[in-house]
This record gives sequence, C-alpha cells and structure tokens, in this order.
Amino acid sequence: MPLPRRRLLHLAAGAAALAALAHRAAAETYPARPVRIIIGFGPGASGDIAARVLAQALTRILGQQFVVENRSGAGSNIASNFVAHAPKDGYTLLQGTVANTINSVITPNLGFDFVKDFAPISLFATLPNILVVHPSLGVRTVEEFIKLARAKPGQLSYGSAGVGGTSHFTGELFNVMAGTNLVHVPYPGTAQAATDLLGGRVQVMFSPASTVLQFVADGKLVALASTTLNRASVATTSGDFAASLDAAARRSMMSLFVPAGASSPNHPEV
Repeated sequence: MPLPRRRLLHLAAGAAALAALAHRAAAETYPARPVRIIIGFGPGASGDIAARVLAQALTRILGQQFVVENRSGAGSNIASNFVAHAPKDGYTLLQGTVANTINSVITPNLGFDFVKDFAPISLFATLPNILVVHPSLGVRTVEEFIKLARAKPGQLSYGSAGVGGTSHFTGELFNVMAGTNLVHVPYPGTAQAATDLLGGRVQVMFSPASTVLQFVADGKLVALASTTLNRASVATTSGDFAASLDAAARRSMMSLFVPAGASSPNHPEV
C-alpha cells in the first residue's frame, strides 16, 4: 500500500542522512556488500512497508543492495537481540521503534541494553495511529465508542502488533483516559491484527495509518480518530484524541540503528 507523500518525504530524509554518512566514508568504500535492515515485525506491517521503501531508496542512492529481513516476535525484542549481538561492521542495521523504548522499561532480562548496545543513525518515518473499529459495532464517533465500551467492560477486544508496541501502549492509554476495559490481543504484526479485525474476531485497533486507510476507504472499517494533532489526510471524517479526550499526540516512529561501536578498518565512520 502506498504511503502518504509526507511519510515518503520522511523516508527520503532518512535515506539522505545515511547517504551523507556513507559519503563521508566514501574513501573506505562503504557499503562494499549488501546491508541487512532487521525489523521486529512481520511482512505487511507498517514498519515492514516503511523499511522496504527506505531499502529501495538506499539501494538506488548508494549503489549497493539493502535487504529487509523480518525477525518478528516478542514485541520486536527478537530482532533487537539479534542485531545487538551481530558483528559491529555496519552491515546489520536495526529498524527501531517506540517499542524498543517501552520494552527497555517494562521487560526484564532482555539480553541487551538498548541504550548502551545501539547507536542511532537517523529517524526516517513517523506515522499517525488511527482508532478504527469493525462496522458491526455501529459507532461513528469516539464518544459513541466510549459509551459502548463502558457499557460492555471486558467484552470488546483490541488487536496490536505485540506487547510493548505503540498500538498496545496507545490502547492502554485509551483505557486509562476513557475509563474503558478493552481487552488486549497481541499479534506478530499489524497486518495479522488487521486481518482479525476485518473478520470481526477483534473489534478495535489503534493502527498505523498505512495499514488500515485503504480498508477505511473501502468501507470495511470505520475510522473514529487519529492519535496525532495533525489529522491523517485520508481520515477526513474522523476526529482526534486531542479534541475528544484531551490526550497527547501519539505517533509510530521508525529509526535506523547500528550496533554500538560499529566500525572496521574499511569504514571507521559507520
């Protein structure tokens, strides 16, 4: 699914940042072989889409192949642990998200320290999260949805891309602020969660826009709100949490990281 133009501009900025880094190391011929971008979520997830767009741009700009590799599970901790213990040569990168920050706080014994074991390269994408529901709920506004959820505590479920991710965090924030009791159902990625939402097996998602906007446009899902103060362009009929719940803006953010201390005689500036 194509990403909105503004998101593509963020991706291009990320590509340019890495290209500038590579330019400084041009005398050392980096990259001299394919580079892997490891992501912690499954194919079709918003992070997967963004990473593949970025990989295509980097391949074109730097003249060397950038390959996306999915290592989903454990709220992206499997991918993070893999990269943390990868060779420090700049050829294995991590796509980091807000989940990394959350997991470093709520998950003990990760096997790595995200602050110490990784060095940032660039933020390359930000995506709004959209509150979407299955049409069978019969609600069209956040207020109607809150009223329904309060009347059915523990009976409505929301899908997420895994424990500790942005969609999980946003769902629990919604529960606290709205006084609801939506039940969390984690999935390996947003694509799998969206599939079950379309089938009515869960009723709600706080989803990155790129995953669900086409389903909203087709009338298969109903968008109630955007979790950013700047409303997603396609969700023109939805409100926002700032107006409905006085909430702070929430975004899905994606960045590139490299194992801390990554360098080699061939490209010391990575």
